[in-house]
This record gives sequence, structure tokens and C-alpha cells, in this order.
Amino acid sequence: MCLSRFLISLALFGVAASDAVAAGKLTLRSSEKLAASSPLINAVYLKPTGGEMLSGAGFSPDNGRTWQAFTAQPDFDSKLPFGYRREPFPLFVDPSNGRVISIRNSMDTPGVDPEQIEPPIALETYYLRYRVSTDGGRTYLCDEPIVHRGGGYTPEHPFDGITKGKNALFMGDCGSRLMRTRAGKILVPAQACVLGNDGKLANPGGGFTYTNVRVLIGTWQPDHRLQWEAADPVQVDPSLSTRGMIEPTIAEMPDGRLLMVMRGANGGSKDPDHKIPAYKWFSLSTDGGYHWTPPQPWKYSDNSPFFSPGSMSQLLAHSNGKTYWIGNISKENPRGNAPRFPLVAGEVDHETMMLKRDSILVIDDLRPDDNSGVELSPHAATFEDRETADLVLPMLRHTGGYKSSEPYVYRIRTK
Repeated sequence: MCLSRFLISLALFGVAASDAVAAGKLTLRSSEKLAASSPLINAVYLKPTGGEMLSGAGFSPDNGRTWQAFTAQPDFDSKLPFGYRREPFPLFVDPSNGRVISIRNSMDTPGVDPEQIEPPIALETYYLRYRVSTDGGRTYLCDEPIVHRGGGYTPEHPFDGITKGKNALFMGDCGSRLMRTRAGKILVPAQACVLGNDGKLANPGGGFTYTNVRVLIGTWQPDHRLQWEAADPVQVDPSLSTRGMIEPTIAEMPDGRLLMVMRGANGGSKDPDHKIPAYKWFSLSTDGGYHWTPPQPWKYSDNSPFFSPGSMSQLLAHSNGKTYWIGNISKENPRGNAPRFPLVAGEVDHETMMLKRDSILVIDDLRPDDNSGVELSPHAATFEDRETADLVLPMLRHTGGYKSSEPYVYRIRTK
């Protein structure tokens, strides 16, 4: 990013460049363009300490410097009927016991082209499966549908309001990371399409899709499996967000409260001129994720609002005791998903649960050689580097409306 654009971007958030440096806020250590996608994409640490990591690239013994590929066993997928899907979500490692959890967006749809991206039938047929490994992701003990415990729930009716083949339950982009609460529960921030009174898929907002957020809650069992429950749907009036609530991200605060930030949207057939203000939305839980407050627009800690497009974001709890947010903030009211720039990081105020305006760092922005179709939303997950305490964001910098992309790794200094 050129210096003049960097200064303009800081001015957008009311922060002088000299103040940002002097106050010791987040700073951009490096922005590195790569020749190929980084193996650090969606990487996780395998143990509470040390540099052993796991990602789609395999295993790294040395904090991501080198990688050893391996194929996990058993092979659950190769003999599935044509058209079935098992799409892996980023792995999660429970820091208390080292167990690896793999969540899969799944479809049992014979004959549907597996190469087709987001086929319409997915809104009715996506459901969730999970796998557990006790040896660092090399072998998995189970491959099972996620179903509410007891009460007559089945894989065809896994949770209240969800019927397989009628409305989908699925994971969003990679910022919706699993987490373990202090009480030992595993939270899965998911989302579900909704049914109308006629029992068919409903779209009350008139957007591309319409979903409610569904937080799934897992409890470890002696056999290393998880017993599942679900919080009530987190939903908003479609006149406030035309696509409902989508792509949640959760972090636990020092006082035990849970903050969840969600993607909203404007536009669609009921808001063709994009007059509805586009925000990120937040909800709170004081009982470990079982109950959530009605969503409200997420704001700065001085109670002033900010705009944000329909895009993924991520909350990340750091070892320094702070909580950071990575996402997009817009100068003007967005038009649906655009513009997805600038890409920013900021600190959450643990008292108000809002975003500290004076902490905002512009990670990347529209560049002089970009067209307006640049996409800087953080589709891959940010993690904390254990050696440097940097926030590390490996991602693709999309241009031309996803028609081309360049792999980057951004490193953000936290101290």
C-alpha cells in the first residue's frame, strides 16, 4: 500500500499516522506476495506449547517452516456415491486434550456434479458431520452426523427447525472457527436456512440466501466422541438484514462472557437501492453459549456506528489477554457484498464488547493498479504466531470479482 493511501485510510477511522505509531497499536510487520498459496492457510497448533502445526498441507514440526504431507486414515470418502460431498472445514485442536476435530459440510445428493460450486440444492441438503482424531489428525475414530442428543432427534431431523433435505445446516467461511469454552464445551458457530409455514425453503429478506445463526455445543464423552446440543436460533428481522445472520465468529472474554460477531447484508429484491444500513451484528451469551441476546449492530466503543459489507470476519483471543477482530469496514453504506476493502484489524473493548476505534490498523486497501472488484475479505483464518506473537493472515487477494487472485501472507505486530 502506498503511503498516501495508508494515511487516507487512517484518516477514515479518525487516527493520525503518528498517533498510531506512538501509541504502540497494531502495526503491519509485513505484506508478502507468494508464488503459491501458503501451507499456513487455516493452520492450527497441535499442542498447548511448541511449534507443531497441522493444516491441509500436512504436519509441520517447526512452526510452519517446513511441511510433511500425509494422508489421514481411514478413507471415509473415496467410495461414496457420485454426487456426495464431504467438504472439510478448518481443523480444530482442543487445547486441553489434543483431540483434533474435523467438521464437514456434507451432501448426500446422488448425481449432483461434485465440481459445481454452491449448487442451489445445497441450501436444502447441506448437513454437518464430524470426525475426531487422537493422534494429531493421522487417523480418525469416527465419521458421524452431528445430531442433538436424545429427544427423538435423528440424522434426518438433527436439531429443532432442521430437516435434512429441506433446509441446510452448514458452516460459513473459515473465520467461523470452533472454540473451547472455559467450561470445557466445544462451540461450533454454524448457520441454517429457514423454512416457511408451508414447510418449504423461505427467503423473507429477498437476498441471495437467508439464514439464522445456530451455535452447536459439544460435550466430550469417555469414548472421545462428542454429545451435541444447540442454542436457540439467533435471528434478526429481515427488514434489518436481508440475508439474516450469517458467518458467526465467537470469542470468550476475560469475564466469561461470549461475544459473537455476525455478517449482515443489504440489497436483494426487497432492497434494490441498498438503503438498509449494512453492519456487522453482535450477540452476547453469559451462560457458555446456550442463550444469546437478540442481535444488534456492532459499533465502536464510543457507541458510534460503522458500515461493513456482507463479508466474513474473525474474532481472535490473543495470549496477551486482548481480543482482536479482522474484517472489512466501509466509508459509506455498502452495496451488498461490496466493497470488500479496506481489510482492517482492531481490538475489542472487553468492557463494552465493541470495537476500539483508535486501535484500527489498515492491513490492505484498494491499490492504484486494482480495479473496483478487489476482494480483501479474510476467507482464511488468522492465527497467533507463537514465536513472535504476530497475527498471521495467509489469504488470497482476489481481484476482478474473484476472476483472479494472488496469494499473500500478512503479519501484524501486536507488541
